[in-house]
Amino acid sequence: METYTTMRHFADSWALLGMVLFFLGVVAFIFRPGAKKAANQAASIPFDHDVIGSEPERHAGGKPLHTFPHAARKED
Repeated sequence: METYTTMRHFADSWALLGMVLFFLGVVAFIFRPGAKKAANQAASIPFDHDVIGSEPERHAGGKPLHTFPHAARKED
């Protein structure tokens, strides 16, 4: 039971302090001055290749380069 008590005291003190500092670090990282530009760029990633009215790029054989859900499959 001694190991349990030691681990419990550690979790109640230093581990809790470490988790609080980690949380505050994440919050500070999110709200830093340059974060808005990075967040907007990350938010627009799904729409980067989605252009309305454009023809999809094709291989020489006529198959589209990227098709869902087979985009991860190797082409013949």
